[in-house]
Amino acid sequence: MSASPADLYALVPCAGIGERAGAGGPKQYAEVAGKPMVQHTLDALARVTRLRQTLVVLSPRDDQFQQHLSGTTAWVAKVGGTSRAMTVANGLTHLRERGAQAEDWVLVHDAARCLVQPAWIDALIDACVNDPIGGLLALPLADTLKAETAGRVSATVDRARKWAAQTPQMFRIGLLQDALAHAGDAVTDEASAIEALGHAPLLVPCSMENFKITWPADFALAERLLRTRP
Repeated sequence: MSASPADLYALVPCAGIGERAGAGGPKQYAEVAGKPMVQHTLDALARVTRLRQTLVVLSPRDDQFQQHLSGTTAWVAKVGGTSRAMTVANGLTHLRERGAQAEDWVLVHDAARCLVQPAWIDALIDACVNDPIGGLLALPLADTLKAETAGRVSATVDRARKWAAQTPQMFRIGLLQDALAHAGDAVTDEASAIEALGHAPLLVPCSMENFKITWPADFALAERLLRTRP
């Protein structure tokens, strides 16, 4: 168990429609390796024993979650907003209403990162639970980066000391609430909101397998990886 007296919660924003994935509907319910994508995500979180509970934040208009995941033990709240930041902020409010405290930790994880493994989540907790700020799983960039204008290269971007952000991202609930209220809806991850308050989240190295299913071809790759795991 953690040396910290604080509880740890997971929060899964699941209110998007996944237009880029070409799944013909919300991508979180598309089948991957025999299960809805989000089921793989929730199964991994359920195997992290230090998490007190997982909250799934749905769109108020969601009519598919119960159809696909009727047996889940996760908490569910239909309080999703029009942006990721709003969905997470509303989810944090719901956690507080259910008894979570400002000093408790929350691990925000993308529903579409369905290849996440409990060991990676445990590594994040180990690295961050005694950190004054918190942090995120991330991957150092290996590829050469190009900036683009009108479909052509406009510049080569220095990749040194650059990381691709992943999830979960782990912060104190109260700090993250303050950060999201300060940053507004434009931020695309929780670390960006924390950074806007002047903090420097911890980077915890992870695997390239912890990718976010975004494009149609990602489904086939995720299928192969999940079906070939021990």
